[in-house]
Amino acid sequence: MPLRSALLPALLAVLASFPLRAADAAADLAAAMARGQSLYVAHCALCHGATGDGVGDTYPPLARSDWLARHRSGAIRAVVNGLKEEITVNGRTFRGQMPPVILDDAQVADVITFVVNSWGNTGGRVTADNVAAVRATADFKTFEALKAAADYRPLPAPPAGWEISELVRLPDFGARLASDGRGGPLYILGIAGSVWRFDPKSGNLKQILWPKDFPGVKPGDFQTLGLVLDAQRRLWITVNQRVTAEPLVLNECGIWRTTAFDDEGNPIAPQPWYRTNYPWGIGPYNHGLSDIRFGRDGLLYVSSGSRTDAGETGAMPHLGKMGETETTGTMWRMDPKSSSPQIEIIARGIRNAYSFNWDGAGNLFTVSNGPDAHAPEEMDAITPPKKGEPVPHHGFPYQMGDAPASHKWYQHTMVPPPPANPNYVLPVLNLGPAALMYGKPTATFNAHSSPTGLTWLGRDWPATERENFLVGRLGAFLAGPAPDEEHGFDILRMKMERRSDGRWTARTTTFLAPLGRPIDLHIAAPGKLYVLEYTRPTDLRSRAGWLPGRVLELKVKK
Repeated sequence: MPLRSALLPALLAVLASFPLRAADAAADLAAAMARGQSLYVAHCALCHGATGDGVGDTYPPLARSDWLARHRSGAIRAVVNGLKEEITVNGRTFRGQMPPVILDDAQVADVITFVVNSWGNTGGRVTADNVAAVRATADFKTFEALKAAADYRPLPAPPAGWEISELVRLPDFGARLASDGRGGPLYILGIAGSVWRFDPKSGNLKQILWPKDFPGVKPGDFQTLGLVLDAQRRLWITVNQRVTAEPLVLNECGIWRTTAFDDEGNPIAPQPWYRTNYPWGIGPYNHGLSDIRFGRDGLLYVSSGSRTDAGETGAMPHLGKMGETETTGTMWRMDPKSSSPQIEIIARGIRNAYSFNWDGAGNLFTVSNGPDAHAPEEMDAITPPKKGEPVPHHGFPYQMGDAPASHKWYQHTMVPPPPANPNYVLPVLNLGPAALMYGKPTATFNAHSSPTGLTWLGRDWPATERENFLVGRLGAFLAGPAPDEEHGFDILRMKMERRSDGRWTARTTTFLAPLGRPIDLHIAAPGKLYVLEYTRPTDLRSRAGWLPGRVLELKVKK
């Protein structure tokens, strides 16, 4: 009896510890899931989609994945070492390339923990020790070795008459640049709600906005893709947020504007100026609102990207099966002075104009990313309709470049029947010698080169660039129509000409290459051009992972 009495308290203590340990494990899993979701949005969602649905036969689905269930170590290896071999997921074969991702062991554990516990997967907890064991068998044995392989690349040789330097290295993935264009502070927009202020004179980089500063927006579930500074030094930001709703998941998108200044004069306190929504796109194709700029007329222009790849209806009931909506794949114009702003649609049939700008005569041009098929990327001339005129249609999803939907580029899609008697506005014809497809004039750039920042250089720039457009190209995420073909990672120079039939052409040459996925170009002051690099590698073949990029300064020699 005394022995039993002595053992009883110890036994009760052991039994009492079980609920505590279960609670600790649940709390640990929840914390890892939260960290992993943020990492997934920043590093994985671009290819695998916000809901893990993948992209066609290019990027495999992570949702309800039988491959993940069978290959937990293989999933870790894909993240730390990249993936080149063919795999079969849910009965479909995938042959794409995945570069290693620049995350340490704990971060890899968190992001995979998030994935395997989401979207109908089998669950479980992946630890940093699990990751370290797999990494030890990979090409890069340690995180430090992988990070060194993905270091900043040497600066490219500048064009004649220019100087190039590194302005600032970024702690976040940048999407846009904005300033007063007269040498004032530079504002850098991150893709998930951060805004940084950089002082070119002092070299000071300071974060002034965080995701939590956007009231009603849930961090980790939204993107910020457009930024402009107005004459009152207010920032205007385009926002897209994925919201789970019934019966359809929504993209709640809109334009936010800062409403106050801090003690140092930084614009703060963003508030929604305009909000709308539509059913979330077909898997990963919800391009949402992106570029935003003020025109010479004082009005605000906005790009609203497509919610499909090529007009397909999709197969997931919670994402909506209506192809494009009234406001997607369009260009908007709005009155920034209005307290009840309304959308005026000035162009249709534009898949995803990540950037747009005006030439010296006030002609408006957009540059758009094309579908996953090998269609060329477009540059389009936009002519807003006069009152009573129909809105011009630029072809998407029925026509890309000069080729109709019957072209082989579209054989993998479910493009709906085109409207009767279409009269599409044809895109700019690229006469080369750069960015052609198959060595022939192209409307407008190589497939999968992803044109980005579009900037007009006026009469006060060097003769070789004077009165030309410069356009960045983010670079391939997909292989081109020829084996191992990839394009982009550069800036092109485009000399625009208008033919007698009204169609625009461009003489295109390479201005600067190679670059780490240039995502935006910005004139910061007379004779001074800034280039925002999204990441560090300057090609796809190196398979080096992603870390945030930097801002480069191009300055005209005196």
